[in-house]
This record gives sequence, C-alpha cells and structure tokens, in this order.
Amino acid sequence: MQSLLFTPLKIGDLQIKNRIVMPPMCMYKAKNENGCPRCFHRLHYAARALGGVGLIIVEATAVEPRGRITSRDLGLWNDEQLEAHARLVKECVKYGAAMAVQLAHAGRKSECDDLIAPSAVKFSESYKTPRQMSVDDIVSVKQAFVQAAIRAQRAGYAAIEIHAAHGYLISEFLSPGINLRDDEYGGSFENRTRFLKEILTEIKAAVQIPVGVRISAQSWVKGDWSLEDSVRLAKELEALGAAFIHVSAGGFFERTDSAPAFTPLYQARYAKTVKQAVSIPVIAVGLITKASEGEALLLGGVCDAVAYGRELLRNPNFAQAAMSELGCSELIENSYKRAFK
Repeated sequence: MQSLLFTPLKIGDLQIKNRIVMPPMCMYKAKNENGCPRCFHRLHYAARALGGVGLIIVEATAVEPRGRITSRDLGLWNDEQLEAHARLVKECVKYGAAMAVQLAHAGRKSECDDLIAPSAVKFSESYKTPRQMSVDDIVSVKQAFVQAAIRAQRAGYAAIEIHAAHGYLISEFLSPGINLRDDEYGGSFENRTRFLKEILTEIKAAVQIPVGVRISAQSWVKGDWSLEDSVRLAKELEALGAAFIHVSAGGFFERTDSAPAFTPLYQARYAKTVKQAVSIPVIAVGLITKASEGEALLLGGVCDAVAYGRELLRNPNFAQAAMSELGCSELIENSYKRAFK
C-alpha cells in the first residue's frame, strides 16, 4: 500500500509532491535590520528542499518594520527584500519543494519600537505597552499585507500563509481578552474577526496564488478564544476563499489556565476538529517527529498534511528517512540511497 505521507496534495491549483510541510520557524538571521533573506536562509531552506520536503513555508516575514518580532526578522515591505526572497525561492524550487511564505505582523509581541495592537494592553511586564490602533492604522496595516503579498507573488512564491496565530497582531484582534475595542473591530465575534477576513479578502483580490491562514485553535485561557470559535472562523475563511488552514494553538497570553501537556501530537485534535468542519486542506502541527506519526494522522483523517517543525531543524533529510521507513525507497534521491540501505 502506498504511503499517504508521500502522495501528492493539491492546495488550490498548487500541487505539492508530498504531504510533509516545513512550518514557519523564525531564524532571526537578517543582517543590519534590512529584513532580507541572505546566504544562511538560502542554505537553510534549500537543504530541506533537497531533503525531500513537499511544502516549505518560510518563517514569519513582516509586512512593515514595526511588524517585526525582532530587528533580525525577515520582511517583505520593499523591493530590495523582494529580490532577496526571489533568490531564496529560486534556490529551493530547483530541488522540487513548493515554496510559500508566512506574512506576519507581531503587534504587541514586538521587541521593536512603535508597538501597535487592537488595544493598549501589553503582553507581559517585559514588553512595552502598545499603542491602540486607529482606524487609519488598521487601513495601513491591511495595505501593508496586500503589498507584501504582491511582492511575494512577484518573488516566485507559490502560496501565501497569513499569520493569524500565536498572539501576534491578527490573533490579538480575535481575542476578547486582548481586543477591548468598542468600534467595528471589537466586541462581537463578527467584529473581532473582521480584520483577518478583510486582510484575506484584499490579498485574494490582489494575487493569483493560493492564500491560507494559520490559526491558534485555542488561547488556553478559559472564556477567551475557543476551539468552537476557531471552527466557526475556519468555515468563514473557507467561504471567503482561503486555500488551507494551518492549525496551531496558544501564544495569546503569558499566563494560561487550560494549556494541554506538551506531549507528541498534542495539537492534533485541534486539526481534526477543524478538518471535520471544512473541505479545504488542513495542516496539523505540534511535536510530530516520526514518519509513522504523520502517516497515522493522515490515515485517521486528522489532517491533509503534516508539519514537522523541530524534527526538520534537527534533520534536513528527515523526509528521505521517512521514505525509507514507510517503504517508499524508490522516491529517495539517488545520491542518498546508500544511507538508507
């Protein structure tokens, strides 16, 4: 029987050769605060492409300078960065990986100056208090996402992921404990999800490549953002044309009261619940380290693709080892076959 992990997957009109995903993982390696991918990134990501990963989602890439987590984050707010991203994409696609980029804004969880957030509530004592965004700020950030998406497409990326997880700006709008606004972007579920839905809609109108969304399924604080909220949101995102949902969790608050134990596959149940509610592909993540675990998740209908984060940091050739483990040795890159005999 053919391994499901090594069957192709379609995301919109993009076909990925297998269902192994490298999720976005910040490397904090940009130099001189210029936000440009450099030689490190071209080697880092190309090694995983050569290793057999089907879809690589490049780390959180800020849509404007104040949207960086740190001053060493990648960016896509100017054309110098576009050209550097284009070199990165060119280096990776030659080895067969589909390349996506995660467009992000750190909001109140930024170490840079001029923090902005839906409300003037800081993340923790070690962070500055953000400035509450005006309606003009909201418009300008939406425009920054759209312009970054246009640059991503011009750079050759085959898909875009909107970062709406882990307590960064977009997910700050979703949380009733963080978003204390009393205008059309705060209060009700419809208002708190408006910012994300407008960003998705406006990006989709500006580019022709698939656009997906990464969400945190729960904030792990009782009475705040819940799995039921995420299911409702996922359905609405699908209706607006989202091409996939990438399901993570947490990151909203420094202190939580309902976080699960961080054990292997601890977030898989969130992906399964979302997958049962939508028909677009769902990506699962969360301490998944073995080929057999990914295969079991796919066989069990938990998800459509499997994100191996820490494991791909440890082992760029994880995908080729997984081919051997799951009996797909004919797919192993010829130059590496001797390693798996």
